[in-house]
Amino acid sequence: MNDMRRSEQDIIRIVLADDHLVVRQGLIAILELESDLKVVGEASDGHYACALYEELNPDVMILDLRMPQMDGFETVQQLIRMDSSARILIMTTYDSDEDIWRCLKAGAKGYLLKDATHAEIVSAVRAVAKGEQYTSPGLTEKIVRRVATPELTRREREVIHFLATGKTNKEIARLLNIEEGTVKTHLKSIFSKLSTSTRTETITKARERGLLRDSY
Repeated sequence: MNDMRRSEQDIIRIVLADDHLVVRQGLIAILELESDLKVVGEASDGHYACALYEELNPDVMILDLRMPQMDGFETVQQLIRMDSSARILIMTTYDSDEDIWRCLKAGAKGYLLKDATHAEIVSAVRAVAKGEQYTSPGLTEKIVRRVATPELTRREREVIHFLATGKTNKEIARLLNIEEGTVKTHLKSIFSKLSTSTRTETITKARERGLLRDSY
């Protein structure tokens, strides 16, 4: 798809996906104040966003993180499978370590918070259009912290999920069809990776970092 980029020279063609019409209208109003930015399509969910990308081949795709049917993270994954060079900018209200890290690791070029100024939004779009990385000021520390945090395995994330719902080790073992001793081993690993020492502290930190948004 790279050879089809920039059908109109010097114009950055944008598709934006957000399930809130008012947000889309506000973004369009901001972006189209700039002579080099043009919104060529808008979607209210991830599935339609991917269809529009394939149809319109935009220079930049702006995605909300929370959307119906297919959320922003899943949409990033799908877009990268479609076009490994897709230039994707996440624009959301969510700033947890895990949300930011997952999207950037999956292939998004930028991560912008919705309280960004007009100038910052424009700068982010232009940077991403050039293939550069862009994150909202203030998120760098979160990214560095997340990079330094060892990855939790899927099983460990499942254990945290059940931990947060108040399940005992015995109940978690039964739900996951594993030995209770194995649950204790997973908890020990989780405590080490999150630098926590109690179940309550672990649940709090997991929520702060966005580890409890997934359903199992």
